[in-house]
Amino acid sequence: MASLLFRLGSFAFLRRWYVTVLWVVVLGALGFASAKASEGPDSTFTMPGIEAQRAFDLMEERFPGAQADGASARMVFVAPSGEKVTSAANRAAIDKAVAEAADGQQVASAVGPFQAQAVSKDGSTAYASLTYTVAADQLTDAAKDTLRDAARSARDAGLTVEMGGTALASTPGAGGLGEVIGILVAAVVLLVTFGSMAAAGLPLLTAVLGVGISMTAITALATTFGLSSTTGTLATMLGLACGIDYALFVVSRYREERANGHPEREAAGLAVGTAGSAVVFAGLTVVIALVGLSVVGIPMLTKMGLCAAGAVVVAVLVCLTLVPALIGFWPRAVLSRRYRLTGRRVQGVLGNRGSRWAEFVQRHPFPVRFSAMVILVVLAIPVLSLQLGMPGDEAKPTSTTERRAYDDLAAGFGPGFNGPLTVVVDAKGADDPKAAVAAIEKKIGATPGVVSVGAPRFNAAGDTAVFTAVPADAPTDKKTEDLVHTIRDERTATVAGTGATFEVTGTTALNIDVAQKVQRALIPYLIVVVGLAVVLLLMVFRSIFIPLKAAIGFLLSVLAALGCVVAVFQWGWGASLIGVEATGPIMSLMPIFLVGIVFGLAMDYEVFLVSRIREAYVHGQGAGESITTGFRYSARVVAAAALIMIAVFAGFVTADDSMIKTIGFGLAVAVLFDAFVVRMAFVPGVLALLGDKVAWLPRWLDRILPHLDVEGEALSRAHPAPKPRSDHSHADTESPEPV
Repeated sequence: MASLLFRLGSFAFLRRWYVTVLWVVVLGALGFASAKASEGPDSTFTMPGIEAQRAFDLMEERFPGAQADGASARMVFVAPSGEKVTSAANRAAIDKAVAEAADGQQVASAVGPFQAQAVSKDGSTAYASLTYTVAADQLTDAAKDTLRDAARSARDAGLTVEMGGTALASTPGAGGLGEVIGILVAAVVLLVTFGSMAAAGLPLLTAVLGVGISMTAITALATTFGLSSTTGTLATMLGLACGIDYALFVVSRYREERANGHPEREAAGLAVGTAGSAVVFAGLTVVIALVGLSVVGIPMLTKMGLCAAGAVVVAVLVCLTLVPALIGFWPRAVLSRRYRLTGRRVQGVLGNRGSRWAEFVQRHPFPVRFSAMVILVVLAIPVLSLQLGMPGDEAKPTSTTERRAYDDLAAGFGPGFNGPLTVVVDAKGADDPKAAVAAIEKKIGATPGVVSVGAPRFNAAGDTAVFTAVPADAPTDKKTEDLVHTIRDERTATVAGTGATFEVTGTTALNIDVAQKVQRALIPYLIVVVGLAVVLLLMVFRSIFIPLKAAIGFLLSVLAALGCVVAVFQWGWGASLIGVEATGPIMSLMPIFLVGIVFGLAMDYEVFLVSRIREAYVHGQGAGESITTGFRYSARVVAAAALIMIAVFAGFVTADDSMIKTIGFGLAVAVLFDAFVVRMAFVPGVLALLGDKVAWLPRWLDRILPHLDVEGEALSRAHPAPKPRSDHSHADTESPEPV
């Protein structure tokens, strides 16, 4: 592996123009293809294998042409304090507003509050429902303006009017200004780490190019593979973070090899052959984790995972080819100013912060390891209170009209009004479908926790009906979840003697089903991902203990990160500091996202750090000396890489979308814990306790596993570092890190 990558790096350095032009052509071709491609489909969420989805499918089958995907709008009217919406003046203003909205373009139906009896018991609140013939993204500006003008006319009459539904819902931004700030922070970290504008700018340039290639490819393939605009968010996040980090390691190793006296082309080849090997296997672990998301069985999650995996593959390829090619254009500019001026290279081994920390850990391995574990376990305690759900309008900022409409409806009609359950009755087998539906409706309406049921609506054939059941509690309340289970558990008794059956769906029931499916899929997902990664690490490090230690450290960091997510987004600790205005259940997909992505990133640091320790070990150093050497050469770079990832992920915390905000926060704190607590404290503590035993591998397994030579032992023999010059002009020694 190392020898193959050495030749690749040397070729890219020598044929730098061809390699660079090739990548630019790829970007241009994909950009042209994406510009010509039709717009991707809407991000329709489907979840095969759950009752809520089966009920949706039945509705589409029995109610053809119902425009289930059409945009909707709910005009919520609130009377001034002390007045009622039923007063003559307010009623006239509401009727006028509804009539104006109904005259708009693309309107399929408009039902006023007095026609549908949609008035609260105290008369303070009413709502009108509108449906459109097209999806929200296909509404014309004229249709939206008509709706806004209708609401404005009611406001002019003194009413408070807010708009719910999808018709006027704003599209949340992915990262906004915070994402730009994250990239700027990454640039500063790179500049401080390298002390060279060229060395700092090169990882940023290649990472942005890699993300550009990935995103244009996703756009070009959107129609063919059903990719939506949200599919590429994760690809952007990981492509940028991994692209910067991978290039950082290769550039750092190039500078080190130059400091050791290797000529430029050979140093580039050695950098790709050694650090590039770690990049390949680190990238493979990330890809395994992302592709493994398909185990969950959620199409949207599978697409996001595959697109993000593709972005990581592009980041690896760019790192192995374009990075050495660009180094070839500026072989001295990427070196530190001190090296360019003095030409000094490493002639000895001096201590630095990384080696001093490693020596401290080796003197106190048990206290350091124990302290790291205690910190992570304490931070993981909130996981015991984890409640999963899907954020709705209640999670949006109060500055949005959708959130204000949600609050007004909850105040006027009760907390459960915003999350009605949809009951789909299949009466094909009933002798009297209407009587069967009436009996089921009556029994469900009498269930404790149901405050009201709506009138059933039959399809044209008269064999299927749909009605709503309004819970007493909020959509995300645990009591509402229990109510859904109760209605389903009592299904046999409810339909007894009717010849019909029913299924419960709606947004609330769908969210409950999704949370349960994700929870059930989490263990199989962990087994698949961790199992494959352990096998990969076995081949890389040829040790039993290193993969097991890596898996334990990962579990500690991911549980601690998930605990922090619960504390902030569910309990509300410090939520206002990051713009979270409403707390509640954690997004159902968050744990599976966090487990998958953090596992891949955790293995990144494991491979980068431990591979350098093992490199020293296979080259003849003892166990303790190898730990010190590994930290001397890699601790500072790993810390810089972690800070870059934290900055990039933290930038997404400023997103308007609660899903992106939660993922960005979770990933940022997970990288923080994994890099600075697990890899810098727990890992060296375990290695120090194990000593030489850490390299133990059964003989039979040693014969089976392929020899990958990630450490570049063959390269070291073929390309030894030149001996130090005897003259005194360059007699000073320096650590490779400032080079």
